[in-house]
Amino acid sequence: MIANAFRLSRAPVAALTSIGVIWGGFAGVVPDLKTAVGASEAELGMALLGSAIGAMVSMYLAPRLMQALGRRALPLLGLALTAAVFYPFLAPSVGALALAMFAMGASVSMLDITANVRISGLESRHGLHLMNLNHAMFSVGFAGAALVTGLARKAGLGPWDIQPWLALLCLGLTVVMWEGAGRLSPAEPQAETVPAGLPWMAILLTGAILFAGFVGENATEAWSALHIEQTLGAPAGQGSFGPFGLGVTMAVGRFSGQFVASRIGEARLILVSALLGVVGALTLALAPVPGVAFVGVGLIGLGMAVIVPSVNSILGRAVREEARAVAISRAWMIGMIGFFLGPAMMGGVAELTSLRWSFAVVALVVAGIVPAVRMLDRRVRAARG
Repeated sequence: MIANAFRLSRAPVAALTSIGVIWGGFAGVVPDLKTAVGASEAELGMALLGSAIGAMVSMYLAPRLMQALGRRALPLLGLALTAAVFYPFLAPSVGALALAMFAMGASVSMLDITANVRISGLESRHGLHLMNLNHAMFSVGFAGAALVTGLARKAGLGPWDIQPWLALLCLGLTVVMWEGAGRLSPAEPQAETVPAGLPWMAILLTGAILFAGFVGENATEAWSALHIEQTLGAPAGQGSFGPFGLGVTMAVGRFSGQFVASRIGEARLILVSALLGVVGALTLALAPVPGVAFVGVGLIGLGMAVIVPSVNSILGRAVREEARAVAISRAWMIGMIGFFLGPAMMGGVAELTSLRWSFAVVALVVAGIVPAVRMLDRRVRAARG
């Protein structure tokens, strides 16, 4: 079953793994990046917010680009992602970092949404649940890159010793994304214009769940290393194992979710996972020592693991085939605000109070998933009759 799922979704698996590599490597060197540009927590958070604008632009354009490029979209966007590995580390100042994050956010988000729409089409065509498996490979890539980055930093290496190797790995994964030229088959989602009759309430609820899930996930990715080293006094390099632990537990959660979703349903799985994420964020906020913080990161990872892929599956089944690309891209436009707003919000709260309070706010945001997924489940069930 797993082998067949890998075979069917080889290209999007490679795409999401590549995205994991770039974010894992980035999360591991956030403390170095902060020092390099001389930023405060608030300034770093605002610079990271620049990627949200790039993400929103690319999300809006994604359906049309997918239609134009067809099966060439993933490998071409993979090449753009490979170049984006270096963008933040070319910035000499906070302002330049914001511009670099805009370009990086646009590259990452375009590949991300294209891969997710491709997976949704494959799920519809083959009648299989593929989202959690594919997103598990994002977590594998993230954890591996974070681990390598952490070990390299402990050995005294800097970002320019690490990033070229990550870029080379992304380039290799880009080759795996190649599926041949030509347009997508009729069974795949295609859209040049916004179809009539989109279920906007389901899209908005999905976007809200994605928003909260991404806040919990990316805020922990971007700030756990700094929290462990700065707040809890861990030695330099040890904080990078926070993002590594997040990636490992998310991979475990998503591989498990591949089976659990078929047994209890995506909505119930999201509900339980959100509660686990709240507990993890509060544990991280209250942690007295690095060891407890690592436990909190692990709980957040398990909690956040299945939320994004599972709600994608719910929305993908709730819309018509010809509307799928637009529906998912519009939900992700809302959700990806959380992906990039999360780190910026963390910086702002930390500047006013502390990183402990920042993770407490994350717990509050993640708790909002509970009523949202209940409303979405009721609406989808009612629409099915």
